[in-house]
Amino acid sequence: MEAKECIKTRRSIRKFTNDKVTKEEFEELIALSSFAPSWKNSQTSRYTVVLDEEIKEKIAKECMMNHKGNENTILGAPAIIILTTVNSRSGYERDGSFTTSKETHWQSFDAGIAAQTLCLAAHTLGLGTVIMGIYDEENVAEVLNIPEEQSVSAIIAIGHPVEIPDAPKRKEVETLLAYK
Repeated sequence: MEAKECIKTRRSIRKFTNDKVTKEEFEELIALSSFAPSWKNSQTSRYTVVLDEEIKEKIAKECMMNHKGNENTILGAPAIIILTTVNSRSGYERDGSFTTSKETHWQSFDAGIAAQTLCLAAHTLGLGTVIMGIYDEENVAEVLNIPEEQSVSAIIAIGHPVEIPDAPKRKEVETLLAYK
């Protein structure tokens, strides 16, 4: 798939078939995702694949802050990926000082790049994804026993899509672009 086509056709998928994602597909997905750029090539993104139905149910029922849409998406997905990032590396110098005025926000920027790279890579493999942002970070970390030096950055449902929805209307370039 060409890059332009991948960008234009990738959608947020919330309904999945019952087909499982294979270990080989996950490994290829993460190998591709590892090419996401990061602050000074710090490569702080980590990926935890949750296949266990009991753990998925616990996350859906106890960690989604009563967001029924996210609960249903998790329960209907064959897997979820918990994207975490190693703390205190993105945006920092070796001595612990901040490199930019963005301070701790650079970690979220790197996580966003990693999440989108993963979603585009999944799309090229015929998989659908949706990034979910409404969740209790501490609760998710506790359920999965995430190491203290990492933060939960995103929950991504993944599987084979039931259907690919049409693209929502996009803003005109004239609205998005400015020249000075």
